[in-house]
Amino acid sequence: MRSATRVLLSLAASAALLASTIGVTAAARQPAAGASLVNAEAMGIFHGPNAKPARPSRPPRNNNLSSGGGPIQTTPAVYISWWGPEWASGFSTGGYTSAGAQAYNTAFFTGVGGTGWNNVVTQYCQGVSAGTQACPSGAAFITNPSGQLKGDWNDTTSVPGKPTQSQIAAAAVRAMNHFGYNPNATYMVFTPSGKSMSGFGTQWCAWHSSTSSSSGTVAYAYIPYMPDAGTSCGRNFVNSTNTSFGNGYFDGFSVVAGHEYSEAETDPHPSSGWVDRNGAENADKCAWSSGSGNISFGGHQFAVQPTWSNANNGCAMSR
Repeated sequence: MRSATRVLLSLAASAALLASTIGVTAAARQPAAGASLVNAEAMGIFHGPNAKPARPSRPPRNNNLSSGGGPIQTTPAVYISWWGPEWASGFSTGGYTSAGAQAYNTAFFTGVGGTGWNNVVTQYCQGVSAGTQACPSGAAFITNPSGQLKGDWNDTTSVPGKPTQSQIAAAAVRAMNHFGYNPNATYMVFTPSGKSMSGFGTQWCAWHSSTSSSSGTVAYAYIPYMPDAGTSCGRNFVNSTNTSFGNGYFDGFSVVAGHEYSEAETDPHPSSGWVDRNGAENADKCAWSSGSGNISFGGHQFAVQPTWSNANNGCAMSR
């Protein structure tokens, strides 16, 4: 009896350890979102020397993206909400003004459409069965038109010191009501310096999600004031020297907001679009890659990371 008891106790302990290990593994696969985020995909912070190398090809093992059967953005568009009266009154950080941050971000989203960088997403489609990794000809693909920024607006509603996800979702719906409903759009909510959701800069840099409205499902992204998090969220990630336009100091804006936008194009209602077997989206798989760099358009350079290309079976800066 004692021997049998010991065996049963040993088996129970092993099962508990296995369950614990499975739980840790499953948790490790999730984006660094923190317990406060629900149905959102977050970009984790930068951990310095742990930057991932770009992977142009990995033929031995396929972990490409698969369609979850849900929608993508066939004609992508961006609407920006500058949430908070601080954007109108103006503020400064690190020798740069809030107006400069707005100019940097609007220039990025005005011109990113039509670039080779954003063309990587045009291999993904909707209207295919779950599990599809290569879209057939004639499918409804993501397109890459120019002029994807359709408008920006200062929502002068006061921002709480630590806005919650539901408050950010409400700000996105206000933006949608202001601009009009577009099922192919990402409504991006930017908050001013010093007012960001708990977890910013310690667990994650930004995130995207979707929320319901009387008009339909709204895809949106939350972009805190990136310089507040320093190098953890991309300051000087690509450019070591700061320029008057904001290269270097504002690198985190284009790297992180570009990350969230590319994911919203391919998976606007997480996670019904394109994800890999571990639930990672196209930009997650290449986050903080050493293959990141500048792309040029509109007379300026912008720091970006590569995104995943099924066609390359790896991270790609252009297509």
